Amino acid sequence: MLTRRTFLSSTALTLGAGAVAGPAVLGSPIAEAAPATLPLDLVNRRHGRKMFATVCGVDPATGRWFFLSAKGSKIFPKASGSASATVSSDVAIPLSSSGRIRRLRLPRMLSGRVFLSLDRPLRFAVTPGGGIAMPSAASPSDPGAAIDWGFFELTLDRNGVYANLSFVDFVGLPLSMRLATSGASQYVGGLRHGGVAKLAAGLRAQSDRDGSGWDRLVVRRGGRELRILSPNLAADLHGGASPVAGYLDRYVADVWRHYRSHTLVVDTQARWGRLKGRVSSDGRLVFGGAGSFARPSTYAILNCSVAPFHTSNDVMGNLSARLAAALNRTSLLANPHQPDTSPRHFYTTSRTNHYARLVHRNSIGGAGYAFPYDDVHTKGWNAEGRVVHGHPKLLRIEAG
Repeated sequence: MLTRRTFLSSTALTLGAGAVAGPAVLGSPIAEAAPATLPLDLVNRRHGRKMFATVCGVDPATGRWFFLSAKGSKIFPKASGSASATVSSDVAIPLSSSGRIRRLRLPRMLSGRVFLSLDRPLRFAVTPGGGIAMPSAASPSDPGAAIDWGFFELTLDRNGVYANLSFVDFVGLPLSMRLATSGASQYVGGLRHGGVAKLAAGLRAQSDRDGSGWDRLVVRRGGRELRILSPNLAADLHGGASPVAGYLDRYVADVWRHYRSHTLVVDTQARWGRLKGRVSSDGRLVFGGAGSFARPSTYAILNCSVAPFHTSNDVMGNLSARLAAALNRTSLLANPHQPDTSPRHFYTTSRTNHYARLVHRNSIGGAGYAFPYDDVHTKGWNAEGRVVHGHPKLLRIEAG
């Protein structure tokens, strides 16, 4: 998932829940493999401002991390000795400041990311083991702490492309994406105009209403809102203490109390079908024949990757995703049948994931990952803001 920003091994996946499963979304292997490269058009919407792109990913053939040069070649970074090394600045690709298209050609890659930054390039480091240290949006000591930047994720392999915008870690430089195919194009609009400021205002208003710490997710630089951190990432900025620690505990207690005497039905949307759960006398939510969940903390719900959502088999992992999604959206008391198919039922309680609520409110079409399992939904709905196709023709990104 996306909340790991430290050194990543050359085989680690950095994509979110839906992105990891990208190739599976495309269906069975196709007779004719997708093109080996994909044209990527980058457009700087901040006229008169410098912008830089950095592309990195895992080479499917070698399992090694690489950066893409401006000429389209792969640069495999190395660290000497036992110390980490800063990646050379030649991996930063300048974009036109006048809105002209900068075209790159993406090779096949796993766990890919394309970073866009205003005014200055972002800095990366490589570990002796070949891992990549990504920029941190939360650390005040990060070289990019004062830079306005954003990124999108993609997997490009013989099955096609899966790309998505992500706000799982933070909301920053606005991006939009359009994928051209042999049929209809796919479009994800990203953050609305002024979205960072609107999101910050919404979080401050929520803090004023209930005395919570949602306003502490806002990072300010130079007298303006630079970015908004997700609630679990914000814990890094505040010494490991989440600004909204315990915020959902009361809601979770009500859910656990309710399902002592009512049955929760979860559609796994897979071979296990619909499974029924109830809270037992020992306080665990039990799905007969599959497993059980202890009552989660607010931190566990917002993070999605610690106990009780850290599971060891497929069926429990499947249930974890749907339970975590319903708890973030606070739809469990209103609907005993999950996943809920109606977004209008999400985030309607006073105690909810207000970061996710405001991200979707301030994104075009409400699309974009706001927590790691935001791709839990029914067919035909694009909550996570993804484009996917087996035979892509062109991916266009506009930034700023």
